[in-house]
Amino acid sequence: MSNDFYINFIRPNAGIIIKICRAYSYSQEDFEDLYQEVCLQIWRTKDNFIGNSEWSTWVYRITLNVCMTFQKTEAKRTFQNGILDSVPEALSTDSSAIQEESLSQLYMAIKQLSVIDRAIILLYLEEKSYQEIAEIIGTNSNNIGVKIQRIKNRLKKLIIRHYE
Repeated sequence: MSNDFYINFIRPNAGIIIKICRAYSYSQEDFEDLYQEVCLQIWRTKDNFIGNSEWSTWVYRITLNVCMTFQKTEAKRTFQNGILDSVPEALSTDSSAIQEESLSQLYMAIKQLSVIDRAIILLYLEEKSYQEIAEIIGTNSNNIGVKIQRIKNRLKKLIIRHYE
C-alpha cells in the first residue's frame, strides 16, 4: 500500500474505521489487527469500487465486513474481560475523564449488541441517513428508524444495568 493511497483514501476515513474497529475488538492488540486488516482490505479491493456510491460508503461496508468476520471467529474464543479504553495515541482526540468514561461505557454496551445492531448504531452515531445506513448494511431503509429506536432503548438498559 502506497503512502499516497493511505493519505488520500484511508486517513480521511480513519475516524469511522477506528470507531467500528473499536466496537468490535476487546483488546488493544485486536484493535490494531482489525485496523490493519481493514486498511489492507480497502487497498486490495480499491479496483472493485465502481462509484455507484460515495467512497466513504465503500469504506464503511468493507470495515463492517472485516469486523463482522472477525467477530464470528472471535465468538469461538473465550470472552476476554475488560474493554478497550483508548485508541492509539496518534489517532486519539482530547477528551475529559468523564467523557472518556462515558465513551467507554457506551462502547461496552455496544459490544453486547448483535453484530448487525452494532453496525446500525455505529452508522447512526456517525449521523448517516437511514437510506445510507440501509445501503451500507444491505437492507431496506423502511425499518431502520424502528431498529435504531429499539437499539437505543437496549443500550440505555445495558448502561443502567452496569451502574446498578
